[in-house]
Amino acid sequence: MTLLQNRLQDWKPAPFPPAKVLEGGYCRLEPLDVGRHLDDIWAAAAGHDAMWDWLPATPPKSKEEYRALLESMVTKAGIVPLAVIDKADGKAKGHLWIMEIRPEHGVFEVGWITYSPALQRTRVATEAIYLVGDYGFSLGYRRYEWKCNDLNEPSKRAALRFGFRYEGLFRQHMVVKGANRDTAWFSILDSEWPAQARAFQAWLAPENFDAQGRQKASLGDLAKAQG
Repeated sequence: MTLLQNRLQDWKPAPFPPAKVLEGGYCRLEPLDVGRHLDDIWAAAAGHDAMWDWLPATPPKSKEEYRALLESMVTKAGIVPLAVIDKADGKAKGHLWIMEIRPEHGVFEVGWITYSPALQRTRVATEAIYLVGDYGFSLGYRRYEWKCNDLNEPSKRAALRFGFRYEGLFRQHMVVKGANRDTAWFSILDSEWPAQARAFQAWLAPENFDAQGRQKASLGDLAKAQG
């Protein structure tokens, strides 16, 4: 394929994602507000230091330390930090970023995913990733990224479960907490999103869960059924 043949027809850069509420069936993503969300997030996360193992920060030792961390997020340029609200009780139980936003290229990433144990391996956790993707692609973005430390096996498995495709390894990509980080890269493209979105929607449907809350069909199987 020549450069000319690879030209995009009528490509226009996507807008920077405005911070807004993203509403789902099980969760709601709200623009991070320290005053409104800190107490709930601290209550859900306090004492669970393992959730910080792969994040580029150490576990906050107090609510005031967590406040300072969240304040640094809401003032940081170039990201959209969101609180993850569990609609079952209306409480914020984690947070994440829309980040590495490059409107001129149509690229966005979900990252800095900070899920308390109350969110991990739940429908809320999965729906949050779906909501971020659906929002970005609705704005005209072309590429949804997931990156993680190559040693972080749970994160790599999650990326594949969510439909991200492994692209390769950036060796010695970062130094995090004084340690080398080789970074694994994953992505979903705009051409792939409609089928993956249908798989997310089918997985999240109430009828996909039995009376004990166990899934009937896996997200991976539903994605395969979409072709």
